[in-house]
Amino acid sequence: MTDQIYLLETNLDDCTGEVLAYCMDQLFAAGAKDVWYTPIFMKKGRPAYALSVMCKEDVKDACVRIIFRETSAIGMRVSLQDRVIMDREAVTVDTPYGPVAAKKLTFDDIEKTTIEFESARELAQKAGVPVREILNQKE
Repeated sequence: MTDQIYLLETNLDDCTGEVLAYCMDQLFAAGAKDVWYTPIFMKKGRPAYALSVMCKEDVKDACVRIIFRETSAIGMRVSLQDRVIMDREAVTVDTPYGPVAAKKLTFDDIEKTTIEFESARELAQKAGVPVREILNQKE
């Protein structure tokens, strides 16, 4: 399946990791699909971060506002990009410890199942086993 997604990017040379983490939380709450920041070096050798946000059009303006409000950004690059994604279906995987939520992913003849981390964490805590025990289960 293909769709389009906006990529918002800005370089920040005067923003702390704590501020970026808070901004990330706000962006996810607003509906961003993905958020990350990458250590970079800017002019004069200044350490900085490149903040990147993937979002759909319906939350783009909200994400732009959050970046301007929560960081020292004074501008950003905005690009519309084509994206290829696997079809997703919510499924339940039975494990020796009980059922766990997962996603069944397909693309043409490729198929895989990925266990949802939060569901795995809850089940691992309930069963008293390492979370990797749950995450390694297959359908």
